[in-house]
Amino acid sequence: MNKLIITSAIITGTALAALAAAPATPAPAAAAPDAKAIWSEQCAKCHGDDGKGETKMGKKLDIKDLTDAKIQASFTDEQATKAIKEGTKDKTGEQLMKPIEGIKDDEIKALIPYVRALSKK
Repeated sequence: MNKLIITSAIITGTALAALAAAPATPAPAAAAPDAKAIWSEQCAKCHGDDGKGETKMGKKLDIKDLTDAKIQASFTDEQATKAIKEGTKDKTGEQLMKPIEGIKDDEIKALIPYVRALSKK
Protein backbone atom coordinates (compact mmCIF):
# COMPACT_ATOMS: atom_id res chain seq x y z
CA MET A 1 0.00 0.00 0.00
CA ASN A 2 1.14 3.49 -0.66
CA LYS A 3 2.77 5.22 2.36
CA LEU A 4 0.95 8.46 1.57
CA ILE A 5 -2.47 6.76 1.76
CA ILE A 6 -1.61 5.04 5.05
CA THR A 7 -0.25 8.27 6.55
CA SER A 8 -3.37 10.18 5.42
CA ALA A 9 -5.61 7.51 6.92
CA ILE A 10 -3.75 7.67 10.25
CA ILE A 11 -3.83 11.47 10.34
CA THR A 12 -7.51 11.56 9.35
CA GLY A 13 -8.34 8.90 11.94
CA THR A 14 -6.42 10.83 14.60
CA ALA A 15 -8.19 14.07 13.67
CA LEU A 16 -11.59 12.37 13.81
CA ALA A 17 -10.77 10.83 17.20
CA ALA A 18 -9.69 14.24 18.50
CA LEU A 19 -12.89 15.83 17.24
CA ALA A 20 -14.99 13.12 18.83
CA ALA A 21 -13.22 13.60 22.17
CA ALA A 22 -13.47 17.40 22.12
CA PRO A 23 -16.15 18.85 24.35
CA ALA A 24 -19.21 20.11 22.55
CA THR A 25 -19.46 23.85 22.26
CA PRO A 26 -22.27 24.94 24.53
CA ALA A 27 -25.22 26.56 22.86
CA PRO A 28 -25.42 30.25 23.58
CA ALA A 29 -27.62 30.92 26.59
CA ALA A 30 -30.95 32.47 25.83
CA ALA A 31 -31.11 36.11 26.80
CA ALA A 32 -32.80 36.69 30.11
CA PRO A 33 -36.21 38.31 29.82
CA ASP A 34 -36.16 42.09 30.18
CA ALA A 35 -38.55 42.70 33.07
CA LYS A 36 -38.50 46.48 32.60
CA ALA A 37 -39.51 46.10 28.95
CA ILE A 38 -42.29 43.66 29.90
CA TRP A 39 -43.50 46.07 32.60
CA SER A 40 -43.45 49.01 30.16
CA GLU A 41 -45.23 47.05 27.47
CA GLN A 42 -47.78 45.12 29.53
CA CYS A 43 -48.28 46.80 32.92
CA ALA A 44 -47.41 50.49 32.89
CA LYS A 45 -50.58 51.58 31.08
CA CYS A 46 -52.54 50.91 34.25
CA HIS A 47 -49.93 50.62 37.01
CA GLY A 48 -47.73 53.45 35.75
CA ASP A 49 -44.03 53.35 35.03
CA ASP A 50 -43.33 53.77 38.73
CA GLY A 51 -45.99 51.30 39.96
CA LYS A 52 -48.03 53.89 41.84
CA GLY A 53 -51.14 53.36 39.72
CA GLU A 54 -51.54 57.08 39.09
CA THR A 55 -52.61 56.65 35.49
CA LYS A 56 -56.01 57.39 34.02
CA MET A 57 -56.84 53.68 33.98
CA GLY A 58 -55.18 53.12 37.36
CA LYS A 59 -57.38 55.75 38.98
CA LYS A 60 -60.48 54.40 37.26
CA LEU A 61 -59.77 50.88 38.56
CA ASP A 62 -58.48 52.06 41.96
CA ILE A 63 -55.19 50.25 41.42
CA LYS A 64 -53.07 49.84 44.52
CA ASP A 65 -49.75 51.64 44.88
CA LEU A 66 -47.10 48.94 44.38
CA THR A 67 -44.44 51.21 45.84
CA ASP A 68 -46.16 50.91 49.24
CA ALA A 69 -44.51 48.23 51.41
CA LYS A 70 -47.88 47.40 53.03
CA ILE A 71 -49.42 46.70 49.64
CA GLN A 72 -46.39 44.56 48.70
CA ALA A 73 -46.81 42.59 51.93
CA SER A 74 -50.47 41.95 51.14
CA PHE A 75 -49.76 39.46 48.34
CA THR A 76 -47.38 36.57 47.78
CA ASP A 77 -45.25 35.93 44.71
CA GLU A 78 -47.58 33.03 43.92
CA GLN A 79 -50.60 35.34 44.04
CA ALA A 80 -48.82 37.83 41.78
CA THR A 81 -47.96 35.03 39.35
CA LYS A 82 -51.58 33.89 39.32
CA ALA A 83 -52.79 37.46 38.72
CA ILE A 84 -50.39 37.85 35.80
CA LYS A 85 -51.45 34.53 34.26
CA GLU A 86 -55.18 34.60 35.03
CA GLY A 87 -55.98 38.25 35.69
CA THR A 88 -57.94 39.45 38.70
CA LYS A 89 -61.62 39.91 39.47
CA ASP A 90 -63.50 41.83 42.09
CA LYS A 91 -65.87 40.25 44.62
CA THR A 92 -68.72 40.29 42.09
CA GLY A 93 -66.61 38.48 39.49
CA GLU A 94 -66.04 41.51 37.30
CA GLN A 95 -62.65 41.54 35.56
CA LEU A 96 -60.27 44.08 37.11
CA MET A 97 -57.02 43.07 35.47
CA LYS A 98 -56.78 41.06 32.29
CA PRO A 99 -54.26 38.24 32.15
CA ILE A 100 -51.12 38.95 30.16
CA GLU A 101 -51.69 36.78 27.13
CA GLY A 102 -48.73 34.86 25.78
CA ILE A 103 -46.43 35.64 28.70
CA LYS A 104 -43.92 32.87 29.38
CA ASP A 105 -43.03 31.46 32.78
CA ASP A 106 -39.47 32.81 32.59
CA GLU A 107 -40.87 36.27 31.85
CA ILE A 108 -43.11 36.07 34.91
CA LYS A 109 -40.15 34.92 37.01
CA ALA A 110 -38.29 38.03 35.85
CA LEU A 111 -41.28 40.31 36.38
CA ILE A 112 -42.00 39.36 40.02
CA PRO A 113 -38.68 40.70 41.41
CA TYR A 114 -39.19 43.81 39.29
CA VAL A 115 -42.59 44.37 40.92
CA ARG A 116 -41.08 43.75 44.36
CA ALA A 117 -38.35 46.29 43.68
CA LEU A 118 -40.93 49.00 43.01
CA SER A 119 -41.39 49.44 46.76
CA LYS A 120 -37.69 50.26 47.12
CA LYS A 121 -37.62 53.06 44.54
